Amino acid sequence: MTLSQRQKDRIMDAGVAIALFIIMLCMLYPFYYVLILSFNKGTDSLLGGVYLWPRTFTFENYARFLNDPHWYQSFLVTISRTVSGTVLGVLFTCLVAYGLSHRDLLFRKSYFTIVIFAMYFSGGLIPYYVVLRSLGLLNSFGVYIIPSMLSTFFLLIAISFFQEIPQELKESAHIDGANEIVIFYRIIMPVSMPLIATMALFTGVGQWNSWLDSAYFVQSEELRTLAFRMMEVINKSSAPVDALAAANKAAAGVTSYSLQVAAMVVSIAPIVCVYPFLQKFFIQGIMLGSVKG
Repeated sequence: MTLSQRQKDRIMDAGVAIALFIIMLCMLYPFYYVLILSFNKGTDSLLGGVYLWPRTFTFENYARFLNDPHWYQSFLVTISRTVSGTVLGVLFTCLVAYGLSHRDLLFRKSYFTIVIFAMYFSGGLIPYYVVLRSLGLLNSFGVYIIPSMLSTFFLLIAISFFQEIPQELKESAHIDGANEIVIFYRIIMPVSMPLIATMALFTGVGQWNSWLDSAYFVQSEELRTLAFRMMEVINKSSAPVDALAAANKAAAGVTSYSLQVAAMVVSIAPIVCVYPFLQKFFIQGIMLGSVKG
């Protein structure tokens, strides 16, 4: 007795669903494991056996992590650079891309050559440092924003996207008396939401997680970012401590690893909260710039 095609399809669908469920568990469980360890007593976690929920629930890991008096200032700096850096980065990249998307633009090939060259070649850290110093951006909030306002990768994707927008939309707006600025803000930007959402997601994540610029180009403690502070916590928790500090940590049940997992949760929590709101644009945006057959 042979199975019908419909039964074969059901078996195949069930197999695919089971496989995808297993893959989902394998991808999500490490995040869940870090979460439960962050709420578990550090010394108890060293004994092992914590897999599904905290065995000895505690907030001490987060209390120790947030005990740094500079942490709140770093949190505000990181939020400010993420919001302003994302908005200005997306806006400026789209403006440049819209200009380069015009096929009759003078010296267009030369501009593209410069963009491609800058995308694949870099002068290195020392020349970059010298440029930032000559611009007066060292040890200032602008060092987080201005250098990242133009992304060459998203610039090329945005150019391809803008070129796919029907030319009739622009021509009808020109007939109605609209200039290029009005066309960009009233027509181009509203129909480019998948592009904007994708750029905002990647740019925002990059701004939130960035710590090298804070380490290399900033000396003021008031301008340190959250990611830099978390790296400090991880480094301090990994460094040797004196007997008194070790005794205090042991009394509170805090270990170096429990501090590290608490720092990880603080780092990824805001991105996890924002991502669902941009998810509906993500699948459309990730395919932007692909070659159509």
